[in-house]
Amino acid sequence: MDNSVETRPYLPWKLVNDFMVDVFEKYGVPRQDAEICADVLLESDRRGIESHGCNRFKPIYLDRIKNGTLLPVTNVEIVKETPTTVVIDAHNGMGMVAAHKMMGMLIEKAKTYGMAGGTIFNSTHYGIAGYWTTMAEKAGMIGISGTNARPSVAPTWGVEPMMGTNPMTFTMPTDEEFPFNFDCATSTIQNGKIEFYERQNKPTPAGLVVNRQGETMTDSGKILKDMRAGQAALLPLGGLGEATGGYKGYGFTTAVEILSAALSGGPYMKDLNGKDSEGNPQMYRLGHFFFVINPEFFMGLETFKKTAGGICRGLRNSAKAPGADRIYTAGEKEHDAWLDRKEKGVPVGDTIQKEFIQLRDECGLDYKFPFEK
Repeated sequence: MDNSVETRPYLPWKLVNDFMVDVFEKYGVPRQDAEICADVLLESDRRGIESHGCNRFKPIYLDRIKNGTLLPVTNVEIVKETPTTVVIDAHNGMGMVAAHKMMGMLIEKAKTYGMAGGTIFNSTHYGIAGYWTTMAEKAGMIGISGTNARPSVAPTWGVEPMMGTNPMTFTMPTDEEFPFNFDCATSTIQNGKIEFYERQNKPTPAGLVVNRQGETMTDSGKILKDMRAGQAALLPLGGLGEATGGYKGYGFTTAVEILSAALSGGPYMKDLNGKDSEGNPQMYRLGHFFFVINPEFFMGLETFKKTAGGICRGLRNSAKAPGADRIYTAGEKEHDAWLDRKEKGVPVGDTIQKEFIQLRDECGLDYKFPFEK
């Protein structure tokens, strides 16, 4: 979580939720589905992950509905099911709606059989992966999920964008106030973060993006422009080359690409770029995978939670580097962000303020935002 002084105005959670649901509905998303989608986006903001919250409401979802690369009504088709597995065709609808259906089914299967797994194909952006794994954690289980995405990451020693930022996420229950929640891309940075930097007029830190000459880039606006043209690429975790372990991130990214596409028989890599051979917008057809593990089928939930919590406490209480006052475990910063924002609301910058006003007027909705004079 950013410790700098917040200067952006806050909007009440309920106000933003109701507004987003109403706008989604105006764009043709059924209200029950709209409620799921709004909650997924706001969960990102609740956790302080602004790259995937309100920041993406218009450009990733509404604009894609407008240009025809995302269908507002989601036809969730179960194409294959066994007692412990599910395969779903999302038919290019809302990825969040299909993922919600998937996790509900897998949790029920894991209650009976101890483990369950599923894949979705012909899907679209499904929000933060941690939302789906947390659904399992709230049911007392372990959640694992990943997704491929439009190509933006280069392989080690490469400069061409070939795979997505491909998050691989784990959420596990603990005996603490918050779970162990490891939710991140397998690249050094994700597209949404660069989009956030551009909106804030900030540079992208050096060493995260390369151009076709193998040089790193920092101009956020130029990075986004060049990436759309296939002239720049993100680097896998570990960075450039092998000396700092870039091959490890490359391996993780590839593993997610394979699991997301091969288990469901869906497309992969360059076929996910959202453009046809002539550069016109087309469906993204993403793939996601999900696994749920029930600790009760091993040594029991309470034993699992106690051990997981003990590991996390041990790490946080270990010797700290000079000048460091705190060691975190995965999910702790997100928990702190929620404690800080629970009563304050959602911080919104100038760009989002303008988008909210534009969407309100476009949809003919009766909202008055606190930031309006």
